[in-house]
Amino acid sequence: MADRPSGAGDAPGAADRAAAKAAVVVSCEHGGRAVPDEYRALFAGAAAERLLASHRAYDDGAAEVAAALARRVGAPLFVGGTTRLLVDLNRSIGHPRLFSELTRRLSADERAELVERHYRPYRDAVERAVASAARRGPVLHVSAHTFTPVLDGSERRADVALLFDPRRAGEARFAAAWRDALRLSLPADFVVRRNYPYRGVSDGFTTHLRKRFPDGVYCGVELEVNQRHVHGPQWPAHVDALAASLERALADGPTAPARARGAASRRRRQAKP
Repeated sequence: MADRPSGAGDAPGAADRAAAKAAVVVSCEHGGRAVPDEYRALFAGAAAERLLASHRAYDDGAAEVAAALARRVGAPLFVGGTTRLLVDLNRSIGHPRLFSELTRRLSADERAELVERHYRPYRDAVERAVASAARRGPVLHVSAHTFTPVLDGSERRADVALLFDPRRAGEARFAAAWRDALRLSLPADFVVRRNYPYRGVSDGFTTHLRKRFPDGVYCGVELEVNQRHVHGPQWPAHVDALAASLERALADGPTAPARARGAASRRRRQAKP
């Protein structure tokens, strides 16, 4: 499964008003752990099957979160359904972790074919959607992920996090607004952090797209949710709260005014003698 667009135009009301301020594109690079038949032999054996059942194969719950976000704000949705152990849709070409230990041993030609069949179609589809939206005005790209509660023996001390580039004013403003909305929407004891447990400027799809689109046009934010909440008794309520928080943050519109303020500032400078 290369990509799955869905959900555009489903959410009326506040979401429609938000869309007038900034278009939204929702993606989920690690949404599934499917293995295409032609690569099934690479995943034979107990060790490979354990990997496929682990957090390294996909982000459990992320596709559900992404779908809820897209429905709530009427955004196009793209979900990567193949396991990242095949090829990681959230890594750049040439990154050492683009391929896993299971696919790194393929020949150069076989890896190139893997990229052409299962990487580029997804990445190109999302980038086209962002470019199309950017031609009409500011665009917010939300990339949904989940993270394992404990990694290498260290507990991750966050329930939800937002990853962004703090050097980009639009992203910093929107991340602050969404953090506030998350705190209002989620249970009071949830810890909401920014640029944790990963750095927002580390290699990823949003990092690539920042090179393609300037600040004020493109705002790329990764939503990270702790997997300890996934499939628990309150999980459906948490997913709904996450979607509501995005709608709330968009209603405040920090992404769209960035361009308007920039234009106003330029007009003031031009008016000076």
